[in-house]
Amino acid sequence: MVKYRIIGNMTGNSMDAIDLVITEFNNEKIQDIATFSKPYDKEMQNRMENLRLSVFRKTRAQIEKLPQFKAVHDDYIRQIADSINEMCAINYIDKKSIDAIGFHGKTLDHNPPSKAKTDGSCPYSVQMGSGQMLADLTGIPVIYDFRSDFLLNGFDGAPLVAPHNAHISVQEGDGCYYNGGNTSNFAFVKNKKAVINADAGPFNEYTDNYVRLHFAKSYDENAQIGMRGKLNKHLLQKIYELGKTFYEAPLPKSGDPAYYHKSEIFTYAENMNIRPEDVVHTFEYAAAYIAFQALTSVPKNVEILPRIILFGGGWKNPLVYQTFENLIKGKGFVLPQHQEIFAKFLQRVPENIEISQSRFGTYMEARLFADLARYRLEEKAWPIPEVVQADKKIICGVIAVPNEIKRRYSDYLSRATQN
Repeated sequence: MVKYRIIGNMTGNSMDAIDLVITEFNNEKIQDIATFSKPYDKEMQNRMENLRLSVFRKTRAQIEKLPQFKAVHDDYIRQIADSINEMCAINYIDKKSIDAIGFHGKTLDHNPPSKAKTDGSCPYSVQMGSGQMLADLTGIPVIYDFRSDFLLNGFDGAPLVAPHNAHISVQEGDGCYYNGGNTSNFAFVKNKKAVINADAGPFNEYTDNYVRLHFAKSYDENAQIGMRGKLNKHLLQKIYELGKTFYEAPLPKSGDPAYYHKSEIFTYAENMNIRPEDVVHTFEYAAAYIAFQALTSVPKNVEILPRIILFGGGWKNPLVYQTFENLIKGKGFVLPQHQEIFAKFLQRVPENIEISQSRFGTYMEARLFADLARYRLEEKAWPIPEVVQADKKIICGVIAVPNEIKRRYSDYLSRATQN
């Protein structure tokens, strides 16, 4: 098997920072040799959020005609390219030694088959990011637009991380790998294979956006704000009721911030004059609560594994972590409609279940796209559980090779964008 050195990048739904990792793949051994993270400034975060709101349910042509679209896109790609070039420079990495960049792009809108079939709409997924432009600016081949191949074949294509969790399990062991990013998602890995995976719901989405608005901070570091507040049970109920169509959908499923009713929830908190610290506390409680609630949707014929392995920055929040741990132990506040459901699920949970942080967790999502790029280079199908169970094989991703000739780019948006 060929040894690869690949850069992984993930922005997805989140716009907190550019996270990069250079990973070497040698048979089953996976080793990070350099990492890099650069926060986005508030102006870029606001521009991207305004763009995301503007593209909702629009077609490719409508999006590309938006007056702000090209400027935001180009700044986004340039910042990633500059970060890649800087990471290589400060780590004395010869870019010629890099086989590829695995690039996700920025999620602007997502209407997967699991959602579309509930309202009769056509499935699509909008990822922004010209792989060709990124290749030209870095001089490194770029592999990108991974989700489109799944959407175009009738699958959700999200979350994509489960097979990478399985690869990591060779060194870290079996368990429920649980990501706490902008959206939370989990994968059950047993005997080095992913058996089920799904998005759970909003994790950092409410807290990070609310803290930016009301406390002029990027996030609630170490729950300093949330710890000053207390749980508002009415707000927790409102969060669940507004999003329950998604939360109660059967697995597998993939989420999007558009399903989480953020503006309505923020307006409700304001109209009810809820103290900002209580709002943050409740949002952090809700992150763990929704993550736990998603596990109760795991079919009864799927074994609940005795280890939960956490990754993603959201789990570093002590209030979120403690709430999740308490719920697993049958403690903490539970909404009336969930008391019986949670109690029955806890009967399935192994005694002395272990909860730990992944040793590979900090750059798991970025590394995922390095892993996806490796599979594309090898022309191997990416084995998401829903695809494997349907006895299908899908090789995903488009390859862009650096081109010194300046040209007009035609790959600003993913192939699964509405036409």
